[in-house]
This record gives sequence, C-alpha cells and structure tokens, in this order.
Amino acid sequence: MRNQAPALIFGIVFGALLVYLFLPGAPSGPARDAQDLSKAEQENLAPEAARGGTLRVVRDRGELLCGVSQGLPGFSNPDDKGDWRGIDVDVCRAMAAAIFGDASKVRFRALSAKERFTALQAGEIDVLSRNTTWTLTRDTVLGLDFAGVTYYDGQSFMVRRDLGVSSVLALDRATICANTGTTTELNAADYFRTNGLEFEMVVFEKTDEVIAAYDAGRCEAYTTDASGLYAERLKLKNPDEHIILPEVISKEPLGPAVRQGDDRWADIVRWTLYAMIEAEELGVNSANAQEMKKSDNPAIRRLLGVENSYGQNLGLRGDWAFQIITQVGNYGEIFERNVGKNTPLGIPRGLNALWTKGGLMYAMPVR
Repeated sequence: MRNQAPALIFGIVFGALLVYLFLPGAPSGPARDAQDLSKAEQENLAPEAARGGTLRVVRDRGELLCGVSQGLPGFSNPDDKGDWRGIDVDVCRAMAAAIFGDASKVRFRALSAKERFTALQAGEIDVLSRNTTWTLTRDTVLGLDFAGVTYYDGQSFMVRRDLGVSSVLALDRATICANTGTTTELNAADYFRTNGLEFEMVVFEKTDEVIAAYDAGRCEAYTTDASGLYAERLKLKNPDEHIILPEVISKEPLGPAVRQGDDRWADIVRWTLYAMIEAEELGVNSANAQEMKKSDNPAIRRLLGVENSYGQNLGLRGDWAFQIITQVGNYGEIFERNVGKNTPLGIPRGLNALWTKGGLMYAMPVR
C-alpha cells in the first residue's frame, strides 16, 4: 500500500489556507483595489507622501510646497514684487535650504483658515506654515503632527480709540469680527461666558474680509492673535486710530504642521526650527557662520557639520544646518527682520526670546 501521508498533509494545509484566506479580516492580496475596500478603509488611504515618502516626493518634484496665509504681514505676505516674506515663509525657505541647499526651491500656496487643514490632509502641500495654533484636537483628530513652535502668541482684541474702551471687560453686548475656522471663536465665547458678558460674533472666511468689515464699522471690535492684530492694523485706513486692548485671553503656540504617518518628514521640519534656535543661542548667524566653522566649541562644530554628519540621520546633506543659517539666518534674525522693533510691526521679543533671556525659545541639542 502506497504511503498517503504527503497527500494527506498537503490536503490539510491547502484546506486550512483556503479557510484562512476567506475568513473576515483576512489580509488582502495584490489584486484587491480601492473598489473592494470599505468606505472607512478608502478614507484612510493616504497619498504617497503621507505613507512615509514625503522627502522622496519633494526631492523628485524639485521643490517644497508650503501652505501659508492669504496675507499676514510679518508672517506670510507677498511684498511689492510678489515675493513672499515673513516668519512662516522663512521656515519653509530654511527647509528648502536643508533639503536642496537652495532656499529658493519652495513654492507657496495661499490658504484660508478654513481650507488649510484639508489642503495638508489631501497632500496638496508638504507642510503647513501658516500662523496655526497647536491644539489637542488638531494634533489628534485631524491627523496632523505639529513640529514645534515658531511664535508664542495669545488672543487679544482691537477697538477704535474713540470707543473709549480700555479693557475687554467693557465690551459687553459688543459686536466682534473674527475669522471662521479658527480657535478665535471658541476662545472669545469661553472668555465672555466666564465673565458673564454677552456678544455677537460676525465671522468671515478671508482675513481681508474681516479687516474690511471692521474698518467699515460693521463691528466694534476685531479679535485674533495679538501678532495678527499688530499686522492687520497696518491695513486699516487710519491705523493710529485703533488700539489693542491689554488682555491676552488664550495661549496660542503657533507652528508648522505636517501629516501624521511620516516621522522622518516631521523630524526634518522640527530640526530645521531647532537648528535656527540653536544657532542664535550659540551666536552663529548668517554673517559669521563660515568663520564659526573654525570655532573650538564642539556644539558649534556639530551644528555646522564640521564634526559628525548629523544630517544623515535626517536623510539630509551633511551641511544642512550651515545652509539654513547662511541662506535664511538664525531664529533671532528671522524674528527681527519680519516682526521686530525696526519693522512696521515693532513687536518685542517677549515670550519669543531665548530661554537664556527670559523667553520660551529652547532648542533640543544637536548631538
């Protein structure tokens, strides 16, 4: 009688395999396409960039796609020649310098507050650098990762001088203009409710619409981040006729965001920011970076790529930080040229000073 064990074993294994393949939740094969997926699974299908390949996509494209505001002086705003300027703009230029060795290899897309997150989620931009507040909901439910804080801010209110108001607490029953799709509405509602005040909120999608409405007298106050008020006041017909009230009613840590799921890309954004902050702390700037390569300070030598190639840990060139500093500058430089005391905004460093000078700016060590 022939030995039937091999055939029997084969039959058992083959049968088990068929059962496994047709069990609910069994792994899909190559032939399974989007038409076979559930609605929930289809919604979770991320673009190539969101599955861990953003750096590769950006390099293949030859430029960085950066989402910015529709025009906020000091943060992201086109100048008279159409060139984008501002702190948020410089963060993206610094990223381009780190990736390509060329800070000009970045294209900017102006986004409203309402559409900014959708554009990032859909892969229409690589990074959102648009005066955006880091909150728990945005960091979790929206599928975003914030890579750091570029500007510590807080929400305030602007009114006309002739209104005779010196405190937000005097705005009971006032009409207030704001942007829709921002943290501004909720912050104002919380503050007025806590203080037993009533108000009427008038919201618009575009910032220029808010400014136009406030300037036309459709509302008695305008509320947004304090930095935004300094910037938008410049657009009013008579800026000196308006004051910013002293109260700061919220914490608004503003910073760049990326899609969740690509840790390497988030690291690149995060360490681009840290490199600029670290450079300021070490006294390295765009004018002296080349000379500073000769320094005996090991922290400076590490930052500038003289010792150890930390760039390779990020998938970047060895002189990534040197390129950032020489082409864009350290954090202090980008702050002062965009919103500092010698600019029309004239904003003091305050919380945005280095931690060694009483501020909150603190970089993780490059080592």
